[in-house]
Amino acid sequence: MSVTRSQALELLLRYNKEPFHIRHAVTVEHVMSWFARELGYGAECGFWGIVGLLHDLDFEMWPEEHCLKSQQLMRQEGLDEALIHATASHGWGHRVEVRPEHEMEKVLFACDELTGLIGAAALMRPSKSVSDMELKSLKKKFKDKKFAAGCSRDVIAQGADMLGWELDQLLEKTLCAMQACEQDIESAISVLNGI
Repeated sequence: MSVTRSQALELLLRYNKEPFHIRHAVTVEHVMSWFARELGYGAECGFWGIVGLLHDLDFEMWPEEHCLKSQQLMRQEGLDEALIHATASHGWGHRVEVRPEHEMEKVLFACDELTGLIGAAALMRPSKSVSDMELKSLKKKFKDKKFAAGCSRDVIAQGADMLGWELDQLLEKTLCAMQACEQDIESAISVLNGI
């Protein structure tokens, strides 16, 4: 069964209560939709976004079963196998053996951790925003292994390689995506806070 955004959101909120996890899901949703349009998959924009929204469905409640439990939860809901494969594939090599195949899955693998790094870097800025962040500033944060240490630089670099992109290209595109989507992300979070 295909799933609407409102159904996907309801599912996300059933298993996720922490504002940090919900913000990450909404951020990755918008970044994935941006990449769909940017890379010529505009017709699949909604699907890419839902993959982003649900990619960490199980992480808050079952961190030790991340990318495994989510497959079970989605199958219980009767969701599309393409969605299940796509969301699980971002755990390839460290959680599951579901390899990213479609370009969309490779983008998710590459930008999941990176959105966290960029978000953390934005919080350090006087503006608390990505709007005035430059690539050179992001590269400096990327190279500082102590900064946002939970964001795996190896996974980000592996993702860029998987896509056939230079690391700088991935950093720049993901930063552009977050800048383009910042207002929409904040609006979506405000709506959720009002629920």
